[in-house]
Amino acid sequence: MQSIAIIDYGMGNLRSVQKGLERVGAAAEVTRDAAHIESAAGVVLPGVGAFGACMNNLRTYGLIDSVRRVIARGTPFLGICLGMQLLFDESEEFGPVPGLGIFPGRVRRFADQPGLQVPHMGWNQIRKRQDAPHLRGIGDGAFVYFVHSYYVVPDDASLIATSTDYGAEFTSAIAKGNVFATQYHPEKSQAVGLKILDNFRRIVGEN
Repeated sequence: MQSIAIIDYGMGNLRSVQKGLERVGAAAEVTRDAAHIESAAGVVLPGVGAFGACMNNLRTYGLIDSVRRVIARGTPFLGICLGMQLLFDESEEFGPVPGLGIFPGRVRRFADQPGLQVPHMGWNQIRKRQDAPHLRGIGDGAFVYFVHSYYVVPDDASLIATSTDYGAEFTSAIAKGNVFATQYHPEKSQAVGLKILDNFRRIVGEN
């Protein structure tokens, strides 16, 4: 069975992601070994916490170039929550703070609005904007689980795989080539999230 590497850079709900992948039959290993990550059949970048701290940890463990290489090589790649935000140029969280620069765009905080709680926490709907293979079998309007105060604003609208309304419409998932990333947490999104993880497992197996 082909192994999926879950990048361990000291932040994120790594075990929950691993358990979610294992539930759909994937072999998944939490690791910060660059060689193992770069040789894996699929790679997951989860993340919880502050953007700058996550980038610092990736740098400390020597994993920034590894992430860039696996994406450039075409390895199936899944970013989750902060793991999606890190793919862009920079974040305004305690910043601006430079990101990985895989895609052009910025990470912004939700604007304060009466009656709008920040962080955006709990279940909300996704609207499908493209037929990404990771979304096979996921209905338009499906509910998924969010916990975040910041969201990505891609320069290229064709990246948007799903959008969600929270005071205004924002990008809740992106897809391009071998990269798929979600602002929501598949590992916390019950049947819908498990379907996304299973789709990713199948993509890894087909690669």
